[in-house]
Formats: sequence, structure tokens, C-alpha cells
Amino acid sequence: MLHKFIFNLGERLRNPSLRKWFDFLKASEKWTIDDLEAYQLKQLKELISFAKTHSPYYKEKFANIDETSFSSLEDIQQLPLLSKKDVLEHTTAIHTSYDFKKVFTATTSGSSGDPLVYKREESADSFNRASIFRGYSWHNVQPWERNGYFWGFDFSTIKRLKVNILDALQNRFRVFDYKEKAFKKFVKKLQRARYIHGYSSMIYQSAKLINDQKLPKPTRLKMVKGTSEKIYESYKAAIEKAFGVPIISEYGAAETGIIAFECTEGNMHINMEGVIVEAIDNQIVVTNLQMKTFPIIRYQLGDYIELASKETKCACGKAHYILNEVTGRIGENVYGKKEIYPSLYFYYIFKNLGKKYNVKLTYQIIQKEKGILIFNIKEHLTDKQKDQLKGEIENYFADDMTYSIHDAVNEEVSSGKTKSFISYI
Repeated sequence: MLHKFIFNLGERLRNPSLRKWFDFLKASEKWTIDDLEAYQLKQLKELISFAKTHSPYYKEKFANIDETSFSSLEDIQQLPLLSKKDVLEHTTAIHTSYDFKKVFTATTSGSSGDPLVYKREESADSFNRASIFRGYSWHNVQPWERNGYFWGFDFSTIKRLKVNILDALQNRFRVFDYKEKAFKKFVKKLQRARYIHGYSSMIYQSAKLINDQKLPKPTRLKMVKGTSEKIYESYKAAIEKAFGVPIISEYGAAETGIIAFECTEGNMHINMEGVIVEAIDNQIVVTNLQMKTFPIIRYQLGDYIELASKETKCACGKAHYILNEVTGRIGENVYGKKEIYPSLYFYYIFKNLGKKYNVKLTYQIIQKEKGILIFNIKEHLTDKQKDQLKGEIENYFADDMTYSIHDAVNEEVSSGKTKSFISYI
């Protein structure tokens, strides 16, 4: 097959160690939890030693750390935490001086602050891609198969041409706008696709258009993967109706690599060969075990998470620990008339609506002034549902907040991440 040949040729040129890593990950997915943790401890000790030797930042930070004495993963708690502010202020010092044969320049999206630009060696880049492809393999998907991509589409003519060429080499196509003619052409292409992936809000918007306009539904899809933003409960039924398969989740960040990938049983398995995940006061702390150009050790990524108990077993047979949920972003304050609240409150308000009343909503909350919130709800609300939402809002904010609820809000599709809370304060 031509597309497989092109893909494999590109892989050998850009990521020569990818196939080795993929084979390793397919073998290690059968390991016991003891095997996985032993591998993590070995990688952690090697990473600390390397960082102390080659990174000015860690040479100072880990001066009093003796990693050779580490006997369990709990010993990682001896290491200081690494904040996003630390990473941005000490980017140069964190980089290691080791002369890697091949490195790539990587950039974070900067959606929650300033973008980070750093170097990533070929081995770490290949490991991350192999981790994604292992996740694909759980759903019987090959990366070179025909695929639809829901990502940014607000490009100039020249950029769009470049994107089209890159997409063609990867047997990929994407939607550039939702005007009727262009969108119907995109839906027609979906008939040949085996998987689709990208921003979950864009996948949902496409599903709604297919369902509402009664367009022909794709019949060959094996996987729909949402990434980079929250998958609302309200998305799931519409997406499965339109595409015939449930949406699954991939969770990670540019600087940490893939953290978790959802299996066929609906559980998000932590990519234990690539990361150590800690939950400190429900906040995720990640160590990237594979990247040595720019070591990321005990990094406060900025998300609240919920981990399954270590005793939880998945029917798929993989022993990797399970991430139950990414519950929200850290660091976004909600200002009442007198008090300050975490934006995590919104997660619980809408989770409670689903749990108590089976009301699943797509929402965006906006704050322009202290003590005032605007709740924009995509769905139409009955009077009863509106009262239920009011009750939950008042449970969390009492009389410290004035709010308005706007339902049936049909926002234009964005070419970037959709945020559930926007503050202008």
C-alpha cells in the first residue's frame, strides 16, 4: 500500500528509533505492575543522574540528592517540585549540555500562558509517537490509514497549501470551515476514513451537523479520538450517533509526552513506561522518564485529576494504573463579591447535574466583573433544568455571586481550544 510505504519511509527518516520503541511498548503492555514500577524506578534514577551531570539547573537543585539510595518510587518525594514559572524562567539552565545526534525544536501551545520553546531528542520524540501508536493499536488502528483531523483551520493561503501537502503525506484531511459546501465535501471524505482525531469540541460540532442535517454517516471508522481539551459528557451521545463509535481520550502535554490513553474498556491507562504520575492534593505532578535534552522532573502541569485506586483492575488485562478523570485546570480564580473560589467548582456543578438529574450540558462560563458570572449553555434548558442548575450554582456560591444563564447559545466554532471558563479579571 502506497500510504503505508510513504509513512514508513518518513518514519525511518524522521524517527529512526520509533519502531524499536513501539515493539518495546507492545511487549511492556503485558508486564505486571511490579515490572512496570521496577522499570520506572530504574529510569528515574538514570534520569536524575543524567540531569545532575548535564543540566546546570538540576546540578544545583539536586546537589544533596543521592538517587543511588532510592529503593522505591516513593523516594521521588525527596525531589523539589517544578512549576511552570520555573520552566519558563530557567529554560536555558534546564537544558542539558549533552551532544545528542538529533534534536527537534518543540513548542507548547501557550494556551494557559506564555509558550515554551525547548529541545527534544529524537529518542524521546520517537518514544512519544510510539506511545500514541500503541494507543491506536488497542483500537485496531494503523497510523497510516485514512484519517480526518480536527485541528486549527484559520490559515493564510500559503499556510493552508503547506498544511495540505503535509496532510497528504500522512493520508490525512481536515475541515477548514463549516460552510455548507466545504463541510459536505469533508463529510464525504469521512466515508473512507478509518479514524478521526483532534479537538473534541470540533468533533462534537461536526457530529451535530451530521445528525441535524441528516448527512450520510461514516461507516468504516474504528476510532474517534479527542485530545487537548475536555470531552464533555454532553458530547458523547451525539458523537457516537454520528460516527458509530464512542469518542476516546488521549491525555498529555508537549513537555510531558503522552500521560494516558483510553483502552477499549473505557479506562485511561497511564503511560507508565514514559511518565510517573503523582497526585498531590488532587493536582497532577508529572515526571517525563524519557526526555533528557530538557528534563521534566516532578512538574506541576496545572490540572486537577482523579486517580483510580491502585487495586482497580481493567477488563482489558493491562496492569497500568488508571486515570479516572482530568477534572479541571488549576490557577483560574473565580471572584465573588467577597470571596475567591477555584474554577474547579464549575466542574462539580455540572458533574452534580449529570449525577443527580441526568442533565448533561455543554457550557462556558465568563467572568468580566467580580461577583458576576455569565453561564452560556449550548443546549436548550427546560424551566426545571434551569432551576436545577440554579440550585447547584447557589450551593457553591450562595449569595456571594450574581449570575445569568443563557441557554441555546450557539457559539461559532473556534480553530483553537475551547475553554470552559474565561476570566477577564
